[in-house]
Amino acid sequence: MSAWVYLILAGTLEVGFASMLKLSDGFTRLIPTLMFVFFAITSFYALTKAIETIPMGTAYAVWTGMGAVGTIAIGILFYNEPAGFLRLFFLFTLVASIIGLKLFAN
Repeated sequence: MSAWVYLILAGTLEVGFASMLKLSDGFTRLIPTLMFVFFAITSFYALTKAIETIPMGTAYAVWTGMGAVGTIAIGILFYNEPAGFLRLFFLFTLVASIIGLKLFAN
């Protein structure tokens, strides 16, 4: 599997563990807590595989950026979090930055 596929997987799993963190209710709910642990371990494993090839700083920035974008989207779509113009504008700039890091990684 390519390093970028690992990195995309890692970022997606980061969204999963952030979402489960909210649903775990302070780690008091068993299933969301177990899912949090699974997503977190799997995300870090995929990130580790990605940084075997992708520069560490680039991989970390893309991983956290994907996690932030995905978690904000989940919050807006499922938890009625605000989606004002400036919030969406800066979310767009974050996505543009992630794409730029991918295009100019090497």
